[in-house]
Amino acid sequence: MPKKNTPFRSPQAAKKPAAPRRAGLAPVEALDDLEALDSPDDQVDGAPQRKAPAAAGERLQKLLAQSGLGGRREMEDWIEQGRVQVNGQPATLGQRVLPGDRVKVNGRLVNLHGATRAPQVLLYHKPEGEIVSRSDPAGRPNVFANLPRLRGGKWIAVGRLDFNTSGLLLFTTSGALANALMHPRNEMIREYAVRVLGPLDDEAKDQLKKGVELEDGPAALRSIEDAGGEGANQWYRVTISEGRNREVRRLFEAVGRTVSRLIRVRYGPFLLPPRLKRGQSLQVDEKDVEKLVKSLGAEAEGPTRNVGQKVRGGRPGGKAAPRSRGQARSQGQGAAPRRSSGATGGAGAGKTRPKAKKPL
Repeated sequence: MPKKNTPFRSPQAAKKPAAPRRAGLAPVEALDDLEALDSPDDQVDGAPQRKAPAAAGERLQKLLAQSGLGGRREMEDWIEQGRVQVNGQPATLGQRVLPGDRVKVNGRLVNLHGATRAPQVLLYHKPEGEIVSRSDPAGRPNVFANLPRLRGGKWIAVGRLDFNTSGLLLFTTSGALANALMHPRNEMIREYAVRVLGPLDDEAKDQLKKGVELEDGPAALRSIEDAGGEGANQWYRVTISEGRNREVRRLFEAVGRTVSRLIRVRYGPFLLPPRLKRGQSLQVDEKDVEKLVKSLGAEAEGPTRNVGQKVRGGRPGGKAAPRSRGQARSQGQGAAPRRSSGATGGAGAGKTRPKAKKPL
């Protein structure tokens, strides 16, 4: 199969998202998590009530989620199903554990001591023809088969890409970080290169930006830009800020166009490295992950530079190649357009791209 080029564009200034809670941090505990005040019946008249000291230890479901076994809701379900034990006894929802407690999941001892370390983040170049699931009744290939193996945890996908969509897919070992990256309030911009049959007129573009009614509610593109093409194949660069199922494809179908190829090239602060081959992954440096967790929602002027180690099938493959500009080669009719090297899209369309800040 001949090599396919992808339409990467130069980084654009990201819109300042709403200030979220920090990724990886638990929300403020509910009132029922606090120790009750001393009973008034046991106090001398006029004496002030005293609050008992807060309970020691961390909540079990929080530590399990941070260890990479799954999201917090999934861990709560496991506890209620009796799949988790603490010191040989069935765990209860909301139970706190201390260092030295022995926690087992499905009969296997789990090490929670590493749960407070920075989570791992992986950038994966998903090819077409893979599903984002660990199992499939039809036996189709899945993305997890190509990821590096973990000890005492598992990779959690940040959103999904459908079977026929390729491009950037994020994974992390932290359920809290995955939820923060997916939460609508953080407005993580998803950017796609879209190839459709037939050009769009200005009326159709305006309709896509103003919004159309889909079966699951109204939807719209944040931005759409022409990206070239030959013959019937026309490329566009589009951005959205949510991740509904097949949203981009359905939007184009609503204006009478069929998407023949769809590639995600950006998710929030991360770009798909042009030299990261399909089926390969890139592990983000731990220091960069720590900064991402702390600064999620902070002002940024461009996508994060991807730093780390390329991995194929779980085996290191050397340092990542540096990002390059404008190097996509023509593959004939319908080939992906070259990356833009000067203009930004979305809110900054038509403006010169600002100088990038230091990466996270």
